[in-house]
Amino acid sequence: MAALDTIVVVRLVVADDIRQARAAENLVASESCTIAASVLMECEWVLRGCYKLEPGVIATCFRDLLALEHIDPLDPVLVQRALQGYEAGLDFADALHAAQRREGERFATFDKQLVRRAPKAGVTAVSLLKA
Repeated sequence: MAALDTIVVVRLVVADDIRQARAAENLVASESCTIAASVLMECEWVLRGCYKLEPGVIATCFRDLLALEHIDPLDPVLVQRALQGYEAGLDFADALHAAQRREGERFATFDKQLVRRAPKAGVTAVSLLKA
């Protein structure tokens, strides 16, 4: 079993380095692999910032990747909740952070856009902290 690093996941998605992409493909074809939510968060940042992929494309890539036979998220419920928030318009990191809070906790932020977008994404109890 192997836990995948960000660059391995990026190579699986974009395959811009053929040798590394093939090595990553061989790994996930030959043994069970896990992906941490933090790795997906970093991958989203790389795919959006460096590769200029749109959020919808990134979400589809993540869903396709996680549907592969030998790949599982470490915390499937957390990743599902984060992807739902992301697909509904939240920043992936914000969706992941909000999904990690304890039941009944509010998510306090100074980010006014997050407060506005959260209800549309089904993320409740996000509150604006005033300075």
